[in-house]
Amino acid sequence: MNILSIQSHVAYGHVGNDAAVFPLQRLGVEVWPIHTVQFSNHTGYGKWRGEVFGAEQIGEVMQGIEERGVLPSCDGVLSGYMGSADIGAAILDAADRVKAANARAIYCCDPVMGDVGRGIFVRPGIPEFIRERALPAADIVTPNQFELDLLSGLTSKSMQEAVRACGALHAMGTKRVLVTSLHAEDTPKDQVDLLASGPDGRFRVRTPLLDISVNGAGDAIAALFLFHVLKTGATADALSRAASSVFGMLKRTKEAGSREILLVAAQDEFVRPSRVFAAEAVS
Repeated sequence: MNILSIQSHVAYGHVGNDAAVFPLQRLGVEVWPIHTVQFSNHTGYGKWRGEVFGAEQIGEVMQGIEERGVLPSCDGVLSGYMGSADIGAAILDAADRVKAANARAIYCCDPVMGDVGRGIFVRPGIPEFIRERALPAADIVTPNQFELDLLSGLTSKSMQEAVRACGALHAMGTKRVLVTSLHAEDTPKDQVDLLASGPDGRFRVRTPLLDISVNGAGDAIAALFLFHVLKTGATADALSRAASSVFGMLKRTKEAGSREILLVAAQDEFVRPSRVFAAEAVS
């Protein structure tokens, strides 16, 4: 399996491509990373150094990959934080090129825009770009609860409302939706729900809520969900496997007291999760 991943890169820590590439490689995937930035560390530290790459550079690297004649063997495209509408357009162009070469390839968009308690943290115009252009082009979108509400224009206070919001995203063109963290009215305070909606149904996984605040887990689960959808084509199975792996990784991270997710130390969780959470159907 070959996946093109267009995301940020940090030298220290694990976010963007540095949270997505290694789990995929551990599962046997050949990953072709294109970096949108090169930073010393993720911006959550408050200080960082490095460079933001422009759309032209992304397009140039993509052209070089295309010139190798390998795009027909690319099974999927993964994108995360876009930074600007120009970069977003370069990502969509890359996805179009892959799909033109391989009609079976799928595009997974992690619509990074904001979060509960933080609000929108991307530049003006990015939410509109994702809603109007990226979402209709994507086969999979992986919003958190805040992003689900923002994209759908609805609220997801209950599981039923969350399912309805996923339906609104389907109506915009995307085939599968993974809500990576959901606190509905019926979600116990010490647990968290993940919701996946696809052509084969709607499913929920509920895991313990870990008292941990780290970056990169959303990037990792988007990559894992894409992998398992490509491998099995089953929404419930992809949800169960991706959620179980990320929970195991986060549990190890919490036990170690690490500020960075323990991708390397907990790498066996990607292949054989120590605890498997079954997906249950919801209406």
